[in-house]
Amino acid sequence: MSVSPEARLAELGISLPDVAAPVAAYVPAVRSGNYVYTAGQLPFVDGALPLTGKVGGAGVSPEEATDLARTCALNGLAAVRSLVGTLDGARIVKVTGFVASDPSFTGQPGVINGASNVLGEIFGDAGVHARSAVGVAVLPLDAPVEVELVVELS
Repeated sequence: MSVSPEARLAELGISLPDVAAPVAAYVPAVRSGNYVYTAGQLPFVDGALPLTGKVGGAGVSPEEATDLARTCALNGLAAVRSLVGTLDGARIVKVTGFVASDPSFTGQPGVINGASNVLGEIFGDAGVHARSAVGVAVLPLDAPVEVELVVELS
């Protein structure tokens, strides 16, 4: 991709949010060598969760959860940028997504596509990553989705 991630954010009209305040004893991101590991990012918007509950059944719809996963990824990028100053030169290595799932829900990979797709839009080839999409019984604060990133810096 010839356009930098920072320029691509501007082209897409995406403004990264302020870094979400940790809800326990941890920091939003840590750098180790050329890698940045984010903490699990909840889909906070202006400091609040827009939706809570389980995905599937009578809870949060898969489409809503996909949008929330996108928000989680953007929150993760905000944590990375706050630590290193820019997303230029970064490559997404791994995405781990957790979906608080109704027992009958099996569409976790589709939900986490919300994170993967926006990373691809922003980073192009440098956004192609390994991934896990895991269904869980419950997430912190009853969030429907949580995403963590591993980013390599050049």
